[in-house]
Amino acid sequence: MKDLYATATSYLLEHNVLSLATCDQSIPWVAPVFYTVFAGKIIFLSAPHTRHCKNIALNPNVAASVQEDYRDWEDIKGFQMQGEAHQLSQRDVPDALSTYSDKFPVTGEDAPPEIAGALEKIGWYALSVTTIYFIDNSKGLGHRDKLDPTRLLSI
Repeated sequence: MKDLYATATSYLLEHNVLSLATCDQSIPWVAPVFYTVFAGKIIFLSAPHTRHCKNIALNPNVAASVQEDYRDWEDIKGFQMQGEAHQLSQRDVPDALSTYSDKFPVTGEDAPPEIAGALEKIGWYALSVTTIYFIDNSKGLGHRDKLDPTRLLSI
């Protein structure tokens, strides 16, 4: 099991895009967002006026996945997860930004003007994962392991 968590952690840290599924009443929506892991949560940023952020404000229950664009089914790996998303409080933003800019330096102190301007208009969000599966088809079609999100995200 230790190797499983090491493999899953590496996969999570090596990837950048989370597909975030939200819902407004019974109408689903999916949006790709860049993410990082901070304080046991998945952190992403987005403009509060976007459809997925408006959906989160109405219904914090979300689903998400992280994966690559694989060609062969045997190669498929990734995550399926569910949890609750919320906008970060202003006091948590500086630490989240620091962690985020470690992964995405373009958002750091030397951000180009267009990025710096965009960062002033966005919202910072956290996904508190309640259920997470790591898919690894190299172990068989549809193979997935349920992981402890607290353990996985305590990186």
